[in-house]
Amino acid sequence: MEKRATFSSTTIGILFALPMLVLIFVFFYWPSGQALYWAFTLEQPWGGGNTWVGLQNFRQLLSDPYYWGAISRSMVFGLGSTGIAMGVALLLALFTDRELRGHKAYRTIFIWPYAIAAPALGLAFRFILAPEAGFLSLINQIWPGLWNPALDGTDAMIAVIIAFSWKYIGYNFIFFLSALQSIPRSLIEAAAMDGSGPMRRMWDIQLPLLTPTLFFLLVINITESFQDSFGIVDIMTQGGPARATELMVYKIYFDGFKGLDYSGAAAQSIILMGLVVLLTIVQFRFIERRVHYK
Repeated sequence: MEKRATFSSTTIGILFALPMLVLIFVFFYWPSGQALYWAFTLEQPWGGGNTWVGLQNFRQLLSDPYYWGAISRSMVFGLGSTGIAMGVALLLALFTDRELRGHKAYRTIFIWPYAIAAPALGLAFRFILAPEAGFLSLINQIWPGLWNPALDGTDAMIAVIIAFSWKYIGYNFIFFLSALQSIPRSLIEAAAMDGSGPMRRMWDIQLPLLTPTLFFLLVINITESFQDSFGIVDIMTQGGPARATELMVYKIYFDGFKGLDYSGAAAQSIILMGLVVLLTIVQFRFIERRVHYK
């Protein structure tokens, strides 16, 4: 029988757990409680405390067409970046798992982008995708005005999606490669001996066995796209042009720290958290049933 570690005194266990509990309270529960309080109150114009206004901040937000635009843009950004990041990462992991020439170098290099901070990544892609000096300036020389994220909202959204996706390709690649390498080689070899080609083996064996990893990464990527996109958007587009890349998380920052509407920004953060929770519930309710754990 396996022995379990036990503490003779509950005080020792509490002392071990106390630092983590303090960190969770200070950096999660306390800010969340403050945001919840601010969302239902309104600060006086010249200070003097907050006034309880109930759902007024939420009603004002939900009647604002600009806020609904931020929600729709966040959905487009989340779905687009998740699809690209997971699709490219899966393709790279499949090639690396087949041990093509240089697979050991690829296995290391593909992980590096995730280690880059979002502001540094945004600055790099702001130059790479610049219409006048970056890599895509060659396209503008052939077709003038075809690419200009500073003036075209669609181009700007494509630019931030590409930058965000590039960062998370490395993150997804790690999980996909680990999942592929955990599949017994005997299954792949038996299918190959039966005459199945690489595509058939991938579709019938590898992808069904990857569904737990696919589901996990889907939840993580959707969640991160709503929460971790601020640095890239702020550096690359500042929410422009004409609010074309003003995502929910960037609007919270802009209204709170630029517009000094702390109550409205707090209400937006509550709505953002609720939307992320709702999307997660939907994924667990309708997508997890397709996952094969055995």
